[in-house]
Amino acid sequence: MHWEVLALRYGWQDRKAGSNFIHAPDPHDAPMPLDYFVWLVRSGARQIVVDTGFSRETLDRKGPGGGRHISRTVDEALRQAGCDPDAVDEVVITHLHYDHAGNLNLFPRARFHLQEREMAFATGRNMCFGCMRGAFEVDDVVRMVRALYAGRVVFHDGDREIAPGVSLHRVGGHTDGLQMVRVQTARGPLVLASDASHFYANLEREEPFPIVFDLGEMARGWRRARELAGGDESLIVPGHDPAVRRRYPPLAGSDGETVMLHHTPVHQPETSPNPFG
Repeated sequence: MHWEVLALRYGWQDRKAGSNFIHAPDPHDAPMPLDYFVWLVRSGARQIVVDTGFSRETLDRKGPGGGRHISRTVDEALRQAGCDPDAVDEVVITHLHYDHAGNLNLFPRARFHLQEREMAFATGRNMCFGCMRGAFEVDDVVRMVRALYAGRVVFHDGDREIAPGVSLHRVGGHTDGLQMVRVQTARGPLVLASDASHFYANLEREEPFPIVFDLGEMARGWRRARELAGGDESLIVPGHDPAVRRRYPPLAGSDGETVMLHHTPVHQPETSPNPFG
């Protein structure tokens, strides 16, 4: 069974290269923005949404100083791709950071697939520290707890196939319960790495993004992504790299904001931009 996979950009953040690596390259003030994506996996009438982005309300709450921008709401992005959020039955949350687990209310009938360790992480003792909880929004975590009590959360512990050709794989690192998604497509086993690798350069050069819970698990996650992709790094899709939209063909009518990951890349691989010279 082959699936289509779409990457839908809903916003971006202005950043410098030095903000995207633990070992900041020189010049460390070179522009290196990141994109915010959600992903849509579909085959025939079946649709699985991967991550739910963040809302304008969250953007307003975080204030104007973070360089964040929303170009369209997640609801608008999905509907432009032919997906009605009200009709979605399955949503995968790769982790509970604000830019991946907001907007849960857009999916009133969906079950949420989450690693059990991620819920424990987001509600446990590590959240006593500001450096750990800074990327979480408490309202998003509370909504997930409410979904749990409503019987709408499916917990996983490690690897699990949730549909023929769609599987979840806990790698940790960035958060304790971060999971990647592998999808069987016509071009091979596509790996949605989410924040196991924010940019192609994090994976290719094994240079970690600085928001990290377990550095060893993050490093091993890069190897796991390669294994899941059958050794073909062109099948690994990072979570925030603007180069994704340059590599893949756009969905008709999306102005390049939504690209088709199940198609062969239209441009040769490139990092975005190479901050290491």
